[in-house]
Amino acid sequence: MDETLDEPPTSAVFLDNCHFSQVIFNNVEKFYVPGGDITCFYTLTQHITPRRKDWVGIFRVGWKTTREYYTFMWAPFPSDLSGDSIVQQQIQFRAYYLPKDDEYYQFCYVDEEGVVRGASVPFQFRAETEDDILVVTTQGEVEEIEQQNKDLVKENKELKESCLCLQKQNLGLQEELRLAQEKMKELEGEVCFLQTGNLELRRAQELQAVEMSSAQMNLASIREQNIKLGKENQELQKGLESLRSSCEKLELEGNFLKEENKRLTEQNGCRERELQQFKEHNQEVSSEKEQLESRLKTTLDHMDQLQSQVLNQEKEMENLLRMDHDKTEQLEHLKEENRQLRITLTEQHQNHDITKELEEKNHLFQLLQRKKDEIEEKNLRLRQENNELLMRLSESPDYSARVAVPSAQVPTRSPESADLLFGNPYYNSLETSAVNMPSVKKCPLCHEVFSDDIGPRQYEDHVRSHILDCPFCDETFEDKQVYDDHVYCHSLE
Repeated sequence: MDETLDEPPTSAVFLDNCHFSQVIFNNVEKFYVPGGDITCFYTLTQHITPRRKDWVGIFRVGWKTTREYYTFMWAPFPSDLSGDSIVQQQIQFRAYYLPKDDEYYQFCYVDEEGVVRGASVPFQFRAETEDDILVVTTQGEVEEIEQQNKDLVKENKELKESCLCLQKQNLGLQEELRLAQEKMKELEGEVCFLQTGNLELRRAQELQAVEMSSAQMNLASIREQNIKLGKENQELQKGLESLRSSCEKLELEGNFLKEENKRLTEQNGCRERELQQFKEHNQEVSSEKEQLESRLKTTLDHMDQLQSQVLNQEKEMENLLRMDHDKTEQLEHLKEENRQLRITLTEQHQNHDITKELEEKNHLFQLLQRKKDEIEEKNLRLRQENNELLMRLSESPDYSARVAVPSAQVPTRSPESADLLFGNPYYNSLETSAVNMPSVKKCPLCHEVFSDDIGPRQYEDHVRSHILDCPFCDETFEDKQVYDDHVYCHSLE
């Protein structure tokens, strides 16, 4: 009985789908005495093809599916199997695995697909008594009963099929109604969501238009300020040229005075005291002239440095204008993408993805706006620095001398040189002397200060190290964050 440890192949096949006439059970007793082995005899008709996984089970009367067996044995495979022959088989059930109650049971032959191919008459497991009565029925009565059973089973099957068909139709109609209601709710929700999204997009478009107009106005003001700075730079250059021409005139006048002094010395040889005084005064003037020439040289160097600083500021202004132009192009690109997103929203109704992309674009727009504010602040600082430079130039004595020299053609005479015929030519130079200021090189990007001994090549390499080149276009950037935002805009394309 070790074979009963394995589970037999069963299915949820009901009685209506079984074929009880393909296997016939023979010599089935009315009852079997408990405690003993029983032998089951059955006949395989020509309508069944036995297979190795067929089995014979004992079922309690009233079973519904083949899973309700009490015990089973594997059916032996016939040795001489032919297509049209009838095969007699037998199988033995051990007493240990048999039922112990007095309920009615029957043998059933089940194939490997879980379909019942034959069933026996009911029997019991109980002791034999004298009251048992043997009921004998004829073959005709048995066939009539079987025919009635078949008709009843057929009628029951038709009723069940019609009931199942009606139930399926009812379920299908209920499911269609439920789906239609859900779809109606979804459509109403989508309509409301699309209306709110359309209003938000319109508001965002209006805000972008206002911000674009303000950005254009700011750009125009920056351009005007740049033009003013250029004019001021030209005026500074003109003043520097006038200062140089004044120095040349002073040198010519000094030479002329030397010659005049020599002529006067030859004519007035008798005036030795006055000549001695004039010599002493001339020595003092010569020393003062050397000092003034050294101061003038330092002043010119300082002017060159100021001019280089102005040029650097102009380059920074050009970079700021180029960055502002890039931000404007990025804003235009964002507007175009916003318009495409609204068209896609109308065509495909993909509200969630478009809302997410719109949030990303708004975030990018905020980043660009912050960068624009930073550029404006930097431009304001540059203007302040330029104003400070102009104030320093206006307060320095050499700047006022450069403004005053073109209007005066002849220098005024000092009180010390009142006795001289042509006066002291270095009197004005003494009044317009400038303070000797050291030359300073400062990086316009990181504000690092370099000493005078650094070469122009090293200074340019340091400034160029701050410049970042875009791998997608020919633009350059000085700010790392602005460079990252620019490259991210290229990736969105």
